[in-house]
This record gives sequence, C-alpha cells and structure tokens, in this order.
Amino acid sequence: MFALDDIDRRLLRELLKDSKRSYRELAKSIGVSAATVINHIQRLESAGVITGYTVRLDHERIGYELTVITEITVSKGKLLETEEEIAKIPNVCAVYDVTGLTDAMIIAKFKSRRNLSNFTKKLLAMPYVERTNTHVVLTTMKEDFRMLQDL
Repeated sequence: MFALDDIDRRLLRELLKDSKRSYRELAKSIGVSAATVINHIQRLESAGVITGYTVRLDHERIGYELTVITEITVSKGKLLETEEEIAKIPNVCAVYDVTGLTDAMIIAKFKSRRNLSNFTKKLLAMPYVERTNTHVVLTTMKEDFRMLQDL
C-alpha cells in the first residue's frame, strides 16, 4: 500500500473534483507551490496511485438509458479467463469477483432493451458461463466512485 501524506490527500481530493485544473490553480487551492504539486503528481503517477485522467459522463444524456447489474456463475477454475473476456465487452463498466452464491458481478450500460438482450445472449454463449441473473436499475441514487471523503 502506498502511504499518502497530507499534501497527497488534499491534492487528490482536488484532482477528483476537477482534473483539468492547472498546477498553479491546484497549488493555490491546497496552499503549496506549483513545484510541490508537480512533484507530488509525478510521485503519485510513478507509484500507480494516479492511473489516468478522464471525464465523468451523464450516460443517460448520451442515450444509455439502461444500467444493469448482472450476477454470473462460472465453471470451476475458469473465473479469471471468463472475466477477462467479459471485461473486453464495450458496454461493461465494471467486473468484480464476489463472495456469495455467484462468482462475479458486472455493471453495464445499454441504449436499448435489444442491446441488453444481445449482451445477455452473448454472456450465456460464453463457454464457461453457467448462469446469469440480471437486475435492471430503476433509479440511480448515487453513482460516484471518487471517494472524496476517505482519502
């Protein structure tokens, strides 16, 4: 585990809010020099804490009306290779190994029921997928993986 210092934590909180800001703006907001910000960002990138920079989308505004959570049961000993194949599917946002009655959980987004149906059929056609159970999300109360508070 990488040990974050106070500057790292404050800097990460600011980057999670808006990673487009300049080094100078970030430095001002956390009360350090721009050089300190640059050094900390480079250190966090080198350590693999910061793995990239991206934008947050409102998926519904661009046509992805359906969010689903799919439970998957996989043949014994074939979980990782099956998850790797599932992770390549463009609509898949997340793939998790889980405890409980199923082996994996997938979060995916779709523009139509037809797209969801095709996805489900594709999963069931995979050689080691034994069973799926798909939950359609009715209302999204929160969808934010940034974890701003616990840094």
